[in-house]
Amino acid sequence: MHYVKAKGILSSQNGMNLYRGCSHGCIYCDSRSSCYRMDHEFEDIEVKKNALELLEAALRRKRKKCMIGTGSMSDPYIPLELKLEYTRKSLLLIEKYGFGAALQTKSDRVLRDLDILKRINEKTKAVVQMTLTTADESLCRIIEPDVCTAKKRFEALKVLRDNGIPSVVWLSPVLPYINDTRENIEEILNMCVEAEVRGIICFGMGLTLREGNREYFYTQLDRHFPGLKKRYINEYGNSYEIPSPRSNELMRLFHNTCEKNGIMHNNDEIFAYLRRFEEKTQYEQLSLI
Repeated sequence: MHYVKAKGILSSQNGMNLYRGCSHGCIYCDSRSSCYRMDHEFEDIEVKKNALELLEAALRRKRKKCMIGTGSMSDPYIPLELKLEYTRKSLLLIEKYGFGAALQTKSDRVLRDLDILKRINEKTKAVVQMTLTTADESLCRIIEPDVCTAKKRFEALKVLRDNGIPSVVWLSPVLPYINDTRENIEEILNMCVEAEVRGIICFGMGLTLREGNREYFYTQLDRHFPGLKKRYINEYGNSYEIPSPRSNELMRLFHNTCEKNGIMHNNDEIFAYLRRFEEKTQYEQLSLI
């Protein structure tokens, strides 16, 4: 872990990353890609030491309330967060100035901040986005080794449901010949239905690989799935998009299940929902208490 002084904290789309790098160890992580120009080891977490001051100043300046997002490049609930509490303190600022929050994570540590999320959600909207890749606990420990398994994430989604916090699931990535089975996708979708998620983001049944994350991914394939790297190279070469050979079948299953259960499954619609600031009326606030 090391500190840096940042020049700014919010992007043009009001997203922020309090940390750079991650210690979850997911074998497919796109954030390892060379295009992001990370000049330090990925597991050596970069902490923006002035992030909270920058965030407060940015929120004070904003004339119009909006949703503040975090988690697109680095999970806001890496183990280091338990010590530093940058995410929690950021949520307190978001609450203080009356903004909404959209968190993206694959950790049940998000429940630590349930109290703040509930308070934000009483006045506007606090959405938790949770990544689910495999319902197989043993496989989850291989492809996402240093974060809680899907079962715990599912339990977290149900806690969020019971506390009125809306959730969105990222069904991504789907790794060809690893987790691209009908049984796996069905089980994940059943979790989403039971947890009453608002939407499921899916860019297709597959993954993306580019310089940086491709090399790391292939190293992990050699380690955990001997022989599979050669199959990937033969079938996909250096392609950016790596679709599952079962993609069409699995996408039909995905869309049909979402349609049947009233779950948003159009990515543009979901992203519009995540960006949309919704101030609750006094009546709505009272009904949540």
